[in-house]
Amino acid sequence: MKKLRKYAEKPIIGPIIKKLMNFEVSRQANKISTHFSEYLGPVIAFSDLQKSESYKIRHNVYCQELKFEELKPNGLEIDSFDSHSTHCLIKHIPSGDYAGTVRIVKSTNENQLLPIEKYCISSIDENKVHPSDFPRHEICEISRLAVPAQFRKRQTDKFTGSATGVINENIYSERELRCFPFIAVGLYLTAASVCLRLGIKHCFVMMEPRLARSLRFVGIPFDQVGPVVEYHGKRAPFYISRHQLMNSMSPGFKSMLTNIDKKVEEQFYEDK
Repeated sequence: MKKLRKYAEKPIIGPIIKKLMNFEVSRQANKISTHFSEYLGPVIAFSDLQKSESYKIRHNVYCQELKFEELKPNGLEIDSFDSHSTHCLIKHIPSGDYAGTVRIVKSTNENQLLPIEKYCISSIDENKVHPSDFPRHEICEISRLAVPAQFRKRQTDKFTGSATGVINENIYSERELRCFPFIAVGLYLTAASVCLRLGIKHCFVMMEPRLARSLRFVGIPFDQVGPVVEYHGKRAPFYISRHQLMNSMSPGFKSMLTNIDKKVEEQFYEDK
């Protein structure tokens, strides 16, 4: 697949190569979707205990490992945005351990800013899409994606956010290992499922362009709406709409979203 990519933009053969790549991605996605639902599942953190699990993962990654934030005495990484956020987790079903977390920061009024508005608003190109273009209840920001070290092996000290490094092959089965590079994708799809249920139509995120390219490759086409800046590493502002997401995903990853959405729906029903 890596060898094919360099020919994807070539004239004449480029379109053919892209079709072959899309076919292979879709084929692999069907396999991943099956394995993912067998070993990993979405958890919406409705309870305080579940939220604490999310905060612990964030503390391990952002405070202890990456040192982006100061160490907290209670081992929980919490900020002012968490009070108006929905927190998502991915659980490793065989062990019961949590394999990753992400949050959806919401806004119901002009005073309830998204992190990107508070810290990185100048990084958004004024000619691009902007949070102020939409009703506040229709926007969100996906942030604080974190995957614990036991579900990956870091090749460098730089956090990629995508959990696509070398995996800890000594602990997990071969079939499980096939799923782990897609934990980040599973977190984004879980967030997408939550957004669909909350009526959120426009999503912003600060992330590495490398992660955005990986997500685009599997059919999550975030658009870059500003330059790369220094914000917990080299990151840029990205945007995606509900319409873009639903019309761009390959059949395989739509299947993965459907499986995740069913489990999310059950949890929303139970929480009522």
